[in-house]
Amino acid sequence: MRHLLPPTLLLCLLPSLVWADGPADNIASDVRPVPPIGIELPAEDADQLKSGLAKLDDLIKRLQMRRDMRTPQMLPDVEIFSRALHQALEHQELFNPNDVKSAKKTLEEGISRAESLMEGKTPWTTQTGLVVRGYRSKIDQTVQPYGLEIPENYTFDHGDKFRLDIWLHGRGERSTEANFLAEHMRKPGQYQPENTIVLHPFGRYCNAFKFAGEIDILEAMEDVKANYRIDDNRVAIRGFSMGGAGCWQMAVHYPDLFFAANPGAGFSETPLFLDVFQKEKLEPTWYEKKLWQWYDCPGYAENLFNLPTVAYSGELDIQKQAADVMEAALAAEEMPLTHIIGPETKHSIHADSKKIIADKLDTLAAIGRDTTPRRIQFSTFTLRYPQMFWVRVNGLEEHWKPAHVRAMVHFQNNVSLATENVSRIELVFPPGQTDLYVGRKVQLSFFNANATERQEPQTLKVDGPETDRSWTCKLEKTADGWKEGWSEPTGLAKVPGLQGPIDDAFLDSFVVVRPTGEAWNAKVNDWAVGEMDHFVKEWRRQFRGDAIVREDDKLSDEDIANSNLILFGDPGSNSVLAKIADQLPIQWGKDEVTVGEKTYKANEHAPVLIYPNPLNPKKYVVINSGFTYREYAYLNNARQVPKLPDWAIVDTTTAPDALWPGKIVDANFFDESWQLKPAE
Repeated sequence: MRHLLPPTLLLCLLPSLVWADGPADNIASDVRPVPPIGIELPAEDADQLKSGLAKLDDLIKRLQMRRDMRTPQMLPDVEIFSRALHQALEHQELFNPNDVKSAKKTLEEGISRAESLMEGKTPWTTQTGLVVRGYRSKIDQTVQPYGLEIPENYTFDHGDKFRLDIWLHGRGERSTEANFLAEHMRKPGQYQPENTIVLHPFGRYCNAFKFAGEIDILEAMEDVKANYRIDDNRVAIRGFSMGGAGCWQMAVHYPDLFFAANPGAGFSETPLFLDVFQKEKLEPTWYEKKLWQWYDCPGYAENLFNLPTVAYSGELDIQKQAADVMEAALAAEEMPLTHIIGPETKHSIHADSKKIIADKLDTLAAIGRDTTPRRIQFSTFTLRYPQMFWVRVNGLEEHWKPAHVRAMVHFQNNVSLATENVSRIELVFPPGQTDLYVGRKVQLSFFNANATERQEPQTLKVDGPETDRSWTCKLEKTADGWKEGWSEPTGLAKVPGLQGPIDDAFLDSFVVVRPTGEAWNAKVNDWAVGEMDHFVKEWRRQFRGDAIVREDDKLSDEDIANSNLILFGDPGSNSVLAKIADQLPIQWGKDEVTVGEKTYKANEHAPVLIYPNPLNPKKYVVINSGFTYREYAYLNNARQVPKLPDWAIVDTTTAPDALWPGKIVDANFFDESWQLKPAE
């Protein structure tokens, strides 16, 4: 089950060489701003918007004081307008006169909703056609917008459940919140299938629906399901251009959520796209190469065995490369890709192809998602993505190496499992979801997925399903083979949701902890505070959120219980870091930073790392780092990948730039027990 394609094969997949964003975006010392700087507003327009926004904010404050049950639930649908316009005005993110006109209409809608909600009315919740709504994100408690297309035949009091198509938008550096809302209040998307609600996630701006953008899709989807009648077994993931890239990554990472995937154009991996299309000279570190496996889709290609996929490309589109690469990866798994190609078409969806795609998706929707397929093929590189239907991987032998499970339910209560790089598996069939016989033992047969010759499997008999037709079986790999049940861990372990690397902390609730004490070393502490300020600024700019910041002496028990803690400073300046410093695998003293047998001068170096929080091991603690890609990566979505592993040592005498927080003098991953491992 090899997935790596030789460079010669990859190159032969490419059409004629054409620039993507162009050589000007390959100069790390001269990075243009993303988003760009908008226009200076005429005084009359600025005053009108500020006056209207003040009225909207006053209404929101009054609504926030209401104690009825419905108002808090509906507030995000109003607050999205206020936050969008505050962002636009405070950060100069209106880019032309039409944006100003749209902002005024957006403001009118926000005020109208607020006034309606003051009267206990929510007319937008029973509106068909184009609707914009919002939810409060678990990540940073900001309200995030999304667009909807509600068909005219949808009834709000009763009726059948509807299909949901999630459509991911293309790259738009000017598509900040205000422009996103305006667009989805006036412009329908590419497809309007019958009896289908179409969801347009914001994706937290322009990140190809990765990191917080990925979580935005999931949170928006759940919010739609909470407010509309959605058939869980008829949800499709679709997109074009940057949205096609997002569709590829959602399809291979969450294949059991959807009945179909329909990626168009975009990119499906990092190095080839940047090397050939961007004409960028790549000189990655060894850990950057490993971290490409987070979002590079070819290594996860076999996951599409359980997800019907209809890819689209224009015949003349340079971004046809994405589907070609995936087609080759799937061919290596003996899985032919359904690839619709628009004749003589560049970067758009051909009308004839559009009809073919619509017919195929409609046919697949009529069948719906198979919730318990008899055969599972599953690949992953990280426990961030641990599950395929009834197979859940709870432990890897080593992260960032290919891990595979092929599982099949046979007749006569037999289940076969072929695995690679997997240490723990849980098989879970919900009530009524298994064909295994009640009251009979289940025979498990284990194979080595890497075996090149016929092998005798290990067999194991376990109890079968209960009378509700549910079945759960936990399995652990030992030196003597697979056994039923899990041994209790004697210490920390990498498990789903607690596996690193640093960037993983920002896919869930986090709190930034600001230092207030006296630093051990003023220059190193200044660097750390500078990195904190940089992160807070860039979190707003690139992930369109407001980081929650607490001073170290104001951190609450609730923060510790519910959030990942992002600690900046040193053990002298940050009292929370001081409490846990001696429980971290990297020791930070006044004179030296110690990593195993290596030491670094503490007046010139600082550690950055992610680790289970000693104050609450179910959450992370991160030391002196935000998300790890920087301004240079904003210029091309394929660059937006993790730059640092689980830990690194930074030479703080080298100034931060658009690529790095300083000079990285050492870096590595922790092992599967969260301990230091030998250097590679």
